[in-house]
Amino acid sequence: MTVSVLTRPDAASPTLEEARATLAAVWGHADFRGMQAGVVAEVLAGRDVLAVLPTGGGKSVCYQVPAILRRGVGLVVSPLIALMTDQAEALVQQGVAAARLDSNVPLEERDAIWRRARAGELDLLYVSPEGLANPGMVARLVELDLALIAIDEAHCVSQWGHDFRPDYRNLGRLAELFPGVPRIAVTATADPRTRDDILASLRLEGARVFVDSFARPNLKLAAEKKDGGRKTTDRRVVELVSARKGQSGVVYCGAREACERLTAELVEAGVKAIAYHAGMAGDDRDRRLKRFLSEDGAVMVATIAFGMGVDKADVRFVIHADPPGSLEAYWQEVGRAGRDGEPADCITLYGPSDIAWCLKRLEGRPMPEEVRIVQAGKARRLFAMLDGAACRQMAVRRYFGETTAEPCGVCDLCDDAPELFDGTVAAQKALAAVQRLGGRFGRGRVVEHLTGRTKEPQGWETALSTWGVGADTAPRGWREVIDHLLFDGLLVEDPNEGKPLLTLGDGEAVREVYRGGREVMIRRAPDAYDASTRSGNPRSRSRGAVRSLGPAEVLLPEVQARFDALRAWRRDQAATQRVPPYVIFQDRTLAEIARVEPGDLEALGRISGVGQSKLSRYGAAVLGVLAGLG
Repeated sequence: MTVSVLTRPDAASPTLEEARATLAAVWGHADFRGMQAGVVAEVLAGRDVLAVLPTGGGKSVCYQVPAILRRGVGLVVSPLIALMTDQAEALVQQGVAAARLDSNVPLEERDAIWRRARAGELDLLYVSPEGLANPGMVARLVELDLALIAIDEAHCVSQWGHDFRPDYRNLGRLAELFPGVPRIAVTATADPRTRDDILASLRLEGARVFVDSFARPNLKLAAEKKDGGRKTTDRRVVELVSARKGQSGVVYCGAREACERLTAELVEAGVKAIAYHAGMAGDDRDRRLKRFLSEDGAVMVATIAFGMGVDKADVRFVIHADPPGSLEAYWQEVGRAGRDGEPADCITLYGPSDIAWCLKRLEGRPMPEEVRIVQAGKARRLFAMLDGAACRQMAVRRYFGETTAEPCGVCDLCDDAPELFDGTVAAQKALAAVQRLGGRFGRGRVVEHLTGRTKEPQGWETALSTWGVGADTAPRGWREVIDHLLFDGLLVEDPNEGKPLLTLGDGEAVREVYRGGREVMIRRAPDAYDASTRSGNPRSRSRGAVRSLGPAEVLLPEVQARFDALRAWRRDQAATQRVPPYVIFQDRTLAEIARVEPGDLEALGRISGVGQSKLSRYGAAVLGVLAGLG
């Protein structure tokens, strides 16, 4: 039997100094961080609290320390068995008397746990919200002397949140069942509306609310627009993971089949990849989780069934092969990385089909229409951030209510800010084309209409005012305009059983664009139509050419020599700084430098991928490499 490392004081309200002594004795920390001390003081005094603290910010300590010090057992409501298991086992290892009651615990062990609880031999008891729906469990808990009630991952109570669980809505009755017992609700992600819903649903109206900054300065956020189908995306994920060989990471997929497929490809590439999804048996998932937590360099490839509360400190990257459905879910999932405070990469691959899938999934869920509208808006806010031009951390923090948040200086957009172009006229043309075509066609057909290149067009189509109105722009340029309008909510893509159709989105917003009252700023000017190519797309484009750069592409000998020299210089820089080479310059940027062969800093600064900070830091060295080749 585990015995607590400390003897609980007899005082009704233990002091904060006693809490600090417990923190040092159990966890080895000299003092609390951030808002922890304020939260702990409230709970020690027997008052209710809502604490919104960042992932890795020590939320669990805020109720674990008071549970050890206050008389009675601390009851912790947790949404996942894996989360309960992880926390309970960690506490036992630290000498704290903790146990969990869930469906995986054998009957005889459950009886022993209840005996220990009645005898006052437990500091913390973890249960699930489903377990609390059982009258038998509630009857036993009422007989216990409870030190406090902690509701972990409290955002699950809110239908406005990203991970709503109906059983959490019943936890408000704990106020009646256990009057006088202090309650603490904790979460890492809750916008103001979700926080209000948590307080009302859990009957915590008088609780003090602590909301810490959502800043995670050690996370380098980045996003890449998908360029092709699933095979292309899988290859890109393998490239990204392989570039971080030996590092522990998480890859999130939107479906179970994708987890299995991508895991197989990573294993073939020499990565210690592990698949994890809800379709696996519980004991199988537990084994996989333990392997991930224990093995150096292990990479978990998972659906959202994985991750909540998993505490592996040295996760160096999180890659979204498929984006989640909201900024809350995004922040939860990237929060698995860098919990030790060291730098970590968070890269999201995204495309228009992803937002269509998110919205379609919402349509299939039972929820009030007003909630569905809010959740759809949350999905669009995520994709607007991914496809936007503002600092990613700043966008997330302001979403959560930090109105004074400033640019982080480390995300991909801060590192290399994209130039924005006024695409309002192009947007007006695309929206008008979709409207004239009556929402009956997909993006490919709309692009053909805009460029006047529909095969065997009928008279009704050529008579439309939008027929060929965009003939001066390349098809690829129109596809990018349409993608931006989809992310902005101005267009909607109906999946239509695998044959997506484009329709107009928010009616008022579309009218504002038509009237010129709303500008549409896009990240790259659409390519002009090139009559010398069969497709109408330009013959070359640095982004596309370099993205496919590899053994299959043959460069001119002198360009190849410059490219190889630049990569050798980059490799040395990466080794010195202990960072992946692409962090310094990506291959596509080095290839463009090799092609252009700039002679001074001004010319180098005009190349895509060379931002001001990189120009200042590496410009002279790059020009030196080129000069050294004669």
